[in-house]
Amino acid sequence: MEQARFRHEYKYPITCGQIVMEQARLKGVMNQDVHAGERGYYNIRSLYFDDMGNGCYLDNENGVDNREKFRIRIYNHSTERINLEVKQKRRGKTCKRCCLISLSQCRQLMEGKIPGDIRADQQALHKLAYLMAVRLMRPVVIVDYDRFPYTYRSEDANVRVTFDCNLMSAGDITTFLDEKIQGRGVMPVGRALMEVKFDSFLPDEIYTLLHLDGLTASTFSKYYLCRKFHNL
Repeated sequence: MEQARFRHEYKYPITCGQIVMEQARLKGVMNQDVHAGERGYYNIRSLYFDDMGNGCYLDNENGVDNREKFRIRIYNHSTERINLEVKQKRRGKTCKRCCLISLSQCRQLMEGKIPGDIRADQQALHKLAYLMAVRLMRPVVIVDYDRFPYTYRSEDANVRVTFDCNLMSAGDITTFLDEKIQGRGVMPVGRALMEVKFDSFLPDEIYTLLHLDGLTASTFSKYYLCRKFHNL
């Protein structure tokens, strides 16, 4: 896989009302992600993997510093581009590596099978296939939500702020590629997540606009919240 680039990542539970205010502030200094389109958001659906002992879930619950998660991800319910991602956390920073997989490979992984046509450039898939063989990794939960993304780039700063709404968990793995899935909301009504990601530092103007001093960062991932909702 490509050389890892770790960055800071913080998650803050906020209300939908706070999102409206935060977006109004950010629009003066940040750009809306071009992939958001006219609606201002896009849908993200991920299929997460874990081993038979629920090691990924327990690592998150116990705050293990050096950990990783595997997921298949699609956008706006489309199968035109299917990513397999491995997200690592180390010393408080995160790194995401990915490779494209075919629809056929995706369907095999959904069934808990190792694809027989893994290409040399699909290094993330090679690693997942190995873990499926030795640690019995298998798909365990679908995580679905709408994301409102904003970006900021300068010569010395690279910042991304996203607002994730309508977070939903679904346990029926076979529906991952369906247009609509049956799931349940994970967060209380009117609540959402704000994520703040940056490379080396967070510019003062953005820090001030976000009012981060009054917010409490969450130590749990969306994957963890969805697994916990289903009581494993």
